[in-house]
Amino acid sequence: MNSTLSRRRFVRATLMAALLPASATAFAGFNFFTNEYTATRAELQAQIVKHFPLAQRYAEIFTVGLHEPQLSLDARSNRAAVTAVLSIASPLLRASPVEGVVAVSSALKYDAATRSLRLDQPKAERLELQGVGCRDAERVQQIGALVAQELLRDQVLRSFTAEELTVGRKTYEIGDITVVDDGIKVQLR
Repeated sequence: MNSTLSRRRFVRATLMAALLPASATAFAGFNFFTNEYTATRAELQAQIVKHFPLAQRYAEIFTVGLHEPQLSLDARSNRAAVTAVLSIASPLLRASPVEGVVAVSSALKYDAATRSLRLDQPKAERLELQGVGCRDAERVQQIGALVAQELLRDQVLRSFTAEELTVGRKTYEIGDITVVDDGIKVQLR
């Protein structure tokens, strides 16, 4: 009987180990038992791509565009970052358009009026341009960084429907926002 019991425990433990990765991904999303919602990096990446490409004119002379965004998350600083291909076109530039890469990091906030998780106070951390002469480089980099920050300010990472935030008669509000290794976790209150 002991060998049968041991075999059952072994089979049960093996099944539990096999199911663990599947159950770990099942916890992505709403967990009303722990009052949390977790959005995975992949889910957030898919949402942010929908809002690109972005473009804006600056001083009626420059057109700055962003495309091909890549989202990264930094749990240590509790910030999100968007790295995108940047293009700057202007008749004042010798080589136009100028292309490069910009990385913008941002805090996160919840906008209750639109039920959306948004970038808050983005800051250009890195900007690399190709084909810009020394004379134009500093000015073009400043313009690119400024416009990239403006384009990403209040950018939506995730919107919630009223139905998603309602269980039975209780409607939840979003509380604390925490960046984790591969996602963003929000507290439901």
